[in-house]
Amino acid sequence: MRTNIGKIPKSQKSWPGAVVRKWLNIPNGGDEFHSDYSVRSVTERRKSCSDQDHFVVVQDDVADGWLMEETYGPSFVPEAPAVTDNLNLRMFVGTWNVGGKSPHEDLNLREWLRSPTPADIYVLGFQEIVPLNAGNVLGAEDKGPADKWLSLIRDALNKSDPVLPHYYNNATHNEHQGHLDQQGSLMPRLSFSDFLSLEDELSTADFERLLNLNHASTSSGESSPSSPMRQGRQESSPTQQRRYCLAASKQMVGIFLCVWIRADLCRHISNMKVSCVGRGIMGYLGNKGSISISMTLHETTFCFVCAHLTSGEKEGDEMRRNSDVIEILKKTKFSNSCRTRPLPPDSILDHDKIIWLGDLNYRLAAACADTHELLQKHDWQALLEKDQLRIEQQAGRVFKGWEEGRIYFAPTYKYLANSNHYVAQTLNSREKRRTPAWCDRILWKGEGLKQMWYLRGESKFSDHRPVYSLFAVQVDLTNNKKPKPAVPTMTSSNNRVGPHSRLPVACVAKVQAEELLLLTRAKSCLDAGSSRF
Repeated sequence: MRTNIGKIPKSQKSWPGAVVRKWLNIPNGGDEFHSDYSVRSVTERRKSCSDQDHFVVVQDDVADGWLMEETYGPSFVPEAPAVTDNLNLRMFVGTWNVGGKSPHEDLNLREWLRSPTPADIYVLGFQEIVPLNAGNVLGAEDKGPADKWLSLIRDALNKSDPVLPHYYNNATHNEHQGHLDQQGSLMPRLSFSDFLSLEDELSTADFERLLNLNHASTSSGESSPSSPMRQGRQESSPTQQRRYCLAASKQMVGIFLCVWIRADLCRHISNMKVSCVGRGIMGYLGNKGSISISMTLHETTFCFVCAHLTSGEKEGDEMRRNSDVIEILKKTKFSNSCRTRPLPPDSILDHDKIIWLGDLNYRLAAACADTHELLQKHDWQALLEKDQLRIEQQAGRVFKGWEEGRIYFAPTYKYLANSNHYVAQTLNSREKRRTPAWCDRILWKGEGLKQMWYLRGESKFSDHRPVYSLFAVQVDLTNNKKPKPAVPTMTSSNNRVGPHSRLPVACVAKVQAEELLLLTRAKSCLDAGSSRF
């Protein structure tokens, strides 16, 4: 694993130094991230010693043909025929608040990472991977838990033995059959129109397996040895032997975001950037806030935002969470040192496809006297009418224009440790009495994204249940977007080149040719002058 940085590494900084930087809100390696491979970059080159502070950036193909050869004639390369095809991929997105607990070696993440068909991209966000105490918030970051999570994820994704998903429940049948009805985590039976929409997204084998599974789930509650689930576990296909590489991972105190890519897609990734925004203590420390990862896959730009927003269920706390979202959108910036065209996005909303995941901490609206009654009835749709995120979004105060799939699962927070019971349902609990809520969410924005699944897991590892979603993603193989102008167009009335200005690539050859002509004439004059004396 390598670290890609834009500045001098600061891994040797002392603990007091880290405290000072955090208290003074000095960026501390915010653009650093870990990856399994080198990120492609564009090199800038000064073209002539006569340029001084005036320089231009030349694409490699132009530079190699025009400037680096001894011959002064242009060498044009015929353009390849335009390709209009799109690439259809599947993307798994998961979020989990792990309650400040470090994972043990035998923690089974494969129960959480299951999907109807192997995904091409895995976006996994965590909150509270370390306890949010003063030492972790103000001091140097504890990298140990993040390394453990990465190791577990790598093992789970790259296991050679095939594991097909159980689409409706992540727990074993014998242990949770009765509890499933209580918590309501069963996905409703898919309609015929749902199957028609999925037929284009799944392979033939996966679609037939899903069809059989849906039929079996309604005709029988058990997985017999001859059921489609049992038969599916014995099958093996080349797609189940995929290997995944870590494209990028980043930690900010307890927030941790990692992106895993199918190994053969890694070479098509460019412009990988990260940006962190603290929204915790004093409004900028990292116990709350966001990590955003920006990348370009082929010609499509992605942004993944993992957020942990302000907690609390007092009246008005939802406004503080709205403020967190607004500040994250405003302050998240991706540095662009490269000179590619079009320029990569520098803010969240500039991307083609955006995924926002995390513990958003939105609760149920206050003064809901019938909350516990609705919990007992498992009437999730009635409870969701009191969901703060939906209320705020419908009012246009937050996430305007964003989408979220329909929720068919029980509230994901707050559970007793190692239990299937909510804290609010236990009278003798020493825990803070929190009303159950859907704190853990996944939203998206952009065209070419289609959600196929939106479920929760049943791991008892923390007081939150993990949430995951599967998306069908359309990736552009060619750039059909209109490029944004990088500099004002040069006209006859304003043709002066200022310091550090960038010329259009089409003008580069002309500029260099004129320089070469002037140098040739100057050399001729000098030779003529020296011959006279």
